[in-house]
Amino acid sequence: MASVCFYTLYFSWCDAEEGAGEVADAVSHCGAQGLMQLMPETQDELGVTNAFDPDENIAAGSRYLAMLIERYSNDMNLALAAYNAGMGNVDRYKGIPPFKETENFVRKVTRRYQQLLRQPH
Repeated sequence: MASVCFYTLYFSWCDAEEGAGEVADAVSHCGAQGLMQLMPETQDELGVTNAFDPDENIAAGSRYLAMLIERYSNDMNLALAAYNAGMGNVDRYKGIPPFKETENFVRKVTRRYQQLLRQPH
């Protein structure tokens, strides 16, 4: 995915995720932390030492999102679903898991992504 598309996707994600990109010390109801709402297990896998450090959190979240995009062969919907619900759930359901939160998240991010791509540069 070209870098301009990746950054457009990132900004779309920030628009869709409540608190994302706004509150460095945000913690979700399920325990995701920081600007990119990383789960503690994901933080460990990515070597994050301080989830509330904006630079470290954004760098790790961006790496993770890029990894998911590659894992799911550039299928943005599956990558976003995995970011939200976990790779295990995407693999288990062989697609977007039937969770309202995940379905809404994927829909909101992809809608915003398409809007941003249509804007003149």
